[in-house]
Amino acid sequence: MENFIELLSDVWNRGFLGINLGAIISSLVVILIALLFRGFIISVIINSLSRLAEKTESKIDDEILNALKKPIGLIPITIALYLCTLILPINGLAGDIATNIVKAFVIFTIFSALSNSVKPIFEALSTSSWLTASMQMWLERASRFIVWIIGVAIILDIFGIKIGPLVAGLGLFSVAVALGAQDFFKNLIAGILVIGEHRFQPGDRIEVKGQLHGIVETIGFRSTVIRNFDTAPMTIPNKDLSDVKLINHGEMTNRRVNWKINLVYSTSIEQLESIRSDIKSYINESDDFIKNDEIEHVVRVIELGSSSIDIMIVAYCEPVSFVDFNLIKENLIFNIMKIVKANGSEFAYPSSSLYIESMPKT
Repeated sequence: MENFIELLSDVWNRGFLGINLGAIISSLVVILIALLFRGFIISVIINSLSRLAEKTESKIDDEILNALKKPIGLIPITIALYLCTLILPINGLAGDIATNIVKAFVIFTIFSALSNSVKPIFEALSTSSWLTASMQMWLERASRFIVWIIGVAIILDIFGIKIGPLVAGLGLFSVAVALGAQDFFKNLIAGILVIGEHRFQPGDRIEVKGQLHGIVETIGFRSTVIRNFDTAPMTIPNKDLSDVKLINHGEMTNRRVNWKINLVYSTSIEQLESIRSDIKSYINESDDFIKNDEIEHVVRVIELGSSSIDIMIVAYCEPVSFVDFNLIKENLIFNIMKIVKANGSEFAYPSSSLYIESMPKT
């Protein structure tokens, strides 16, 4: 029995790689407790705070809690790793590496929180008139990139890797990469110009005559994604959109109906005046069209055409969607047809008359 106890004691003290089993078991218990505490923090404390945040009108507190959920969950793990370095008899080079790993984990936790906090910060600034949706997206990505560059530099410095010589050594390689990535930098600069000049934003309907017509979805570092009206996405390099002439329908202050209707020549002056007045009255009284002293709707007899008397109609409505705009035009067409018919006139169509002076004798 004494031999067995001595054997057990020897195994216990020898442990694994010279570390006794007591220290190893204690470390595993610390890590297990940290994992359980992490679950408690996320499932109980964070979720309770989330329910309180949902009751407030502001969405910023919800965004902050979602952003900090993972970094806060890393805190117990970081503390557990630090306690393990105290429990385990690690000395010399192994001890230094273990300490550096704990330091790196602390830095990672801090910069993870900073990176995740970028979005809530820009969400809070999104009410600013100068910060557009695409500019916000670019600034978020750039800020996260800078945060992680600083974080990685600090972690490398912890392990004794100096950034200065590393950057200098990559100088020649960077030149080669830059020469091979000219198109990328052209698209990057073009994207910055597009956003800076406010040419278009995500959600705008843009058109390049004869080439594309769709809704802007995202403006990336290299390309812009446009959703065509057949729902297929089109990816276009930014440089191709920075110099081209395009129409941004999303910036319209109003939509315009610009028509010319043709009436037969048998229409009298009284009928023309009545048709013109009735159409103008309908446009002015309809809720479909803008009622604004600065904008005047026009309904005028403008031309004696080759086969018709022409009336010009120019009317303005709010910048509604494509479907709603076509509904407004449809209602206007139906009412114009009713007005023309009620006034005893008809629409003209291209025609020609043939006059025969004499018929051959048979």
